[in-house]
Amino acid sequence: MPVSGELPEDLSEVLRHLEACYPLEGCGVLLRAGPGGAWRVRCLLNAYDRYHTREPGRFPRSARTAFLFDPREWLALNLEADARNEQIACVFHSHTDGVALLSAEDRQAAAPDGIPLLPETSYLVVNVARGRAEAARLYWWRGGEFQDRGVPL
Repeated sequence: MPVSGELPEDLSEVLRHLEACYPLEGCGVLLRAGPGGAWRVRCLLNAYDRYHTREPGRFPRSARTAFLFDPREWLALNLEADARNEQIACVFHSHTDGVALLSAEDRQAAAPDGIPLLPETSYLVVNVARGRAEAARLYWWRGGEFQDRGVPL
């Protein structure tokens, strides 16, 4: 299993993707082939607006302030990771023109009722302001709550 709280040294591909998605939230995952293994970036489509259009009551925000992985793309990613003997080490997404904090909605999605869905997975939040990545924080689950640290860009 990947070690929570770790990131690859080079985040340039992640940052380029999140900046390119601006003014919408961008998202994706970092995969790793075990502790000490090679990292791989997989950028994903933010499907939130598609769901908002279909069910605005259930999905009241927009892709400017929320992200949602496409379920089919998420399934394909998990199957691909299994075939490559990789783990989803980190879920990343951007907050646009805001702050690099794991929001209440993010926390609820990652650990509904205080139970992490992906306990060995960390969460990287990057603030993208005016199309540029300005700040980042990494979160991981330990001891019944999220721990965090700043990430230099």
